[in-house]
Amino acid sequence: MKAVVYDAPGSFTVREVPTPDPKPGEVRVRVQQTGICGTDLHIHNGKFFAEFPLTPGHELVGPVDALGDGTEGFRVGEYVSVNPNMNCGHCEYCRAGRTLMCVNLKGLGTNWPGSFAEYVAVPANLVFSVDGIHPDTSVFTEPTACAMHGVETLAPRPGSTALVFGAGPTGLLLAQLIARGGAVSVTVAASSAFKLRRAGELGIDTTFLMDRADLAGDARTLKAASGGGYDIVVDATGSAAVSEQCVPLTRSGGTVMFYGVTEPEDLVRVSPYDVFRREITIKGSFAEIDSFPAAIAALRTGRARTEGLITHRFKLDDYAGALDALRSDRTVHKIIIEC
Repeated sequence: MKAVVYDAPGSFTVREVPTPDPKPGEVRVRVQQTGICGTDLHIHNGKFFAEFPLTPGHELVGPVDALGDGTEGFRVGEYVSVNPNMNCGHCEYCRAGRTLMCVNLKGLGTNWPGSFAEYVAVPANLVFSVDGIHPDTSVFTEPTACAMHGVETLAPRPGSTALVFGAGPTGLLLAQLIARGGAVSVTVAASSAFKLRRAGELGIDTTFLMDRADLAGDARTLKAASGGGYDIVVDATGSAAVSEQCVPLTRSGGTVMFYGVTEPEDLVRVSPYDVFRREITIKGSFAEIDSFPAAIAALRTGRARTEGLITHRFKLDDYAGALDALRSDRTVHKIIIEC
């Protein structure tokens, strides 16, 4: 089969590799399409737990192609998505029920072979049926699951107000789910006018066009427009400079959540007195590990909408072109690799 293979950070080829045979208890999926996201750029650069050699990719949808011995619950041809995260089950965090904190966490496309390939073989317990959902929607299952975990982490109070920095696909999915989770008003702030238009079309209450050259000015405007701040403020941009605006924009007793992927060396200045005096809660939302059922239900019912998010499609052979577009094309919203 054909696959993207990295031998080292920044060094990859698209080449023929052996097609994986499903082992007992495994499912082989023929990858129809798979999304590419900002995490894949971090992996390209050798970060985000990447282990080489590696085939990246973790947002896939496609039909079941073959079943390993003893594998039950699926049929050949059934459309599925795959939860990319698997915990070990025996470390101290797993034994305490905190599986996402697993010290031996395995990630499809991070430290075991991913979906920028024509086929993947994975344990059946990571496979979820998305039959009946259009592939252009079900390809968003993994980012929707991450957004669902974000909402579970936030646990928004009924009647709360929320501000989400970032109008990328995961930011807009998260904003929608926060609104469905009890918030009465959700604002999305971003520096891309066309992404904010998409936010409005997806039902976001209020949008704000940011000037990245004057974040402090943006923060003043947002605070004034909100009447003093928001109960929930989320950074979904992965920019430390944006993250730094979150605590001042949070109402007393409110919650800040860091959701976007920054660089490990990034730092954010926070006034500990402000956090102490106003009892601000700061949370992180890393990924997901058990949110696929809820994500699929939200996509199936339209509680999480994806219309218009896909703007670019590339063939597997042009993976390099997809990376370049993700880095530098301002017209990109979501890129799909067709395998």
